[in-house]
Amino acid sequence: MISARTVKLSAIGVCVVGIAGMIVTSATDHNGAAITFGIVTAVAILCSMVATSVAASAGIIEPVYPPDQLAARVEQQIESLVETGAEEQAVRQLVGEAVRLGRAISQPTPQ
Repeated sequence: MISARTVKLSAIGVCVVGIAGMIVTSATDHNGAAITFGIVTAVAILCSMVATSVAASAGIIEPVYPPDQLAARVEQQIESLVETGAEEQAVRQLVGEAVRLGRAISQPTPQ
């Protein structure tokens, strides 16, 4: 199974090559080739859009929430866990550790 991210990266690669191809073939008066590069580029963009849409609707990728909505979702999940018997302090500590892990992963590693 190919991930949506792989499809997006492939589409970007095809677009880069397609745009360069359109420029070169247009400059050398090969209009048919320029149109072909343009069509291939457009199809790559459509494939990326469809892959993203399908992955989002299938729940494979989570929608991006604004920070205030995301904070409300996290708080709601914490309250839900506490209501089922989890210790609130332990849950909040776990959430803090998860945030620190996310920040550590997203920052480049010094060399």
